[in-house]
Amino acid sequence: MDNILGLLKLRIKRGIDLAIRDANSSDPYVVVHMGDQKLKTRVVKNNCNPEWNEELTLSIRDIKTPIRLTVFDKDTFSIDDKMGDADVDLKPYAQAVQMKLTTLPDGCAIKRVQANRTNCLAEESSCIWKNGKIIQEMILRLRNVESGELVVEIEWVDIPGSTGLLGGKS
Repeated sequence: MDNILGLLKLRIKRGIDLAIRDANSSDPYVVVHMGDQKLKTRVVKNNCNPEWNEELTLSIRDIKTPIRLTVFDKDTFSIDDKMGDADVDLKPYAQAVQMKLTTLPDGCAIKRVQANRTNCLAEESSCIWKNGKIIQEMILRLRNVESGELVVEIEWVDIPGSTGLLGGKS
């Protein structure tokens, strides 16, 4: 299966206090890059606090490959303006999934990830048990821009026949 470990559902929920790139607002959308994969959300018109609530799915071959999120302002007559970027580090989340937990109370925090200089987290993020799955919601502080954060959530999906995060066939 082309060495795919599994799939990652990446939910791009919303933007907070994104930069103004037009007269008094922006028309933001998010482009997701991971290795050779490229996905993007729809454009939200005239909104620096957009609600996308879109779910994008990435094929994961290596958890060390960062997921780069770049926010752009859609322009009609000129090149779209960059509004900052952030990376999602999958490694802490992968460690939580590798614990192979089975039944926990809904909302139970399995692992806490501190915000630090090496990640883009705006504040502490938790890997939590929700409806039988481990998810991680995070607020990412955008880099290379005067302001803005993205709220995203990730969820691992095993593929039958793939090696998965645990290294054995599922």
